[in-house]
Amino acid sequence: MKTIGLIGGMSWESTSLYYSAINQGVRESLGGLHSAKICLYSVDFHEIEQLQHQGKWQQTADILAKAAEAVEAGGADLFLICTNTMHKVAPEVQAAVNIPLLHIADATAKKLLADGITKVGLLGTGFTMQQDFYQGRLTQGFGIRVITPNAEQQQKVHEVIYQELCLGKINKQSKRYYLEVIQDLHNQGAQAVILGCTEITLLVKQAETSVPLYDTTAIHAQSAVAAALDDT
Repeated sequence: MKTIGLIGGMSWESTSLYYSAINQGVRESLGGLHSAKICLYSVDFHEIEQLQHQGKWQQTADILAKAAEAVEAGGADLFLICTNTMHKVAPEVQAAVNIPLLHIADATAKKLLADGITKVGLLGTGFTMQQDFYQGRLTQGFGIRVITPNAEQQQKVHEVIYQELCLGKINKQSKRYYLEVIQDLHNQGAQAVILGCTEITLLVKQAETSVPLYDTTAIHAQSAVAAALDDT
């Protein structure tokens, strides 16, 4: 079994889901008392969040690059950045180490295509919904068409993530709003909706909507389990 490096803490609320899902996946695959070999580096999200909103992305890349170096030194054979937004600096982080990064958008795209989904809605932080680092990878790398909420919806979705979900707050009114946005994306032709922020799974569940939801946290964790158990 390979050792999985996790760069987490963005927020720790979703990182705990990664840790649980990866260990559960290994136990389901191997049985008995098996659990995952994990090297976790958890950053201070306050520092990251401040730099994000100041547009100082190179400084965030420097922080995550050091975290990647740490998990590599700790014995990780591969690593994950446990957040969608910070994949904006994935190329810089990957360049700092020799072990491979499992990209969250790639894992999600492969799952979508396996299920026959070629047109998808995207929810996430404003950075993820507005910038090309995520949408572009889905479209250019996998031929998936992406629909995003309108500007007003994007602002509200972004605020809920940072002001509620990253603090572990679950608000019923926010849940209703997200479900309305998901339905709106579906009405515009999205076959499914990507929960493209690792905290959104804390708020919205598949049982609450008929629109297929793709939980990037769960998908990313599953890809890590598969890679760790791959003997090649």
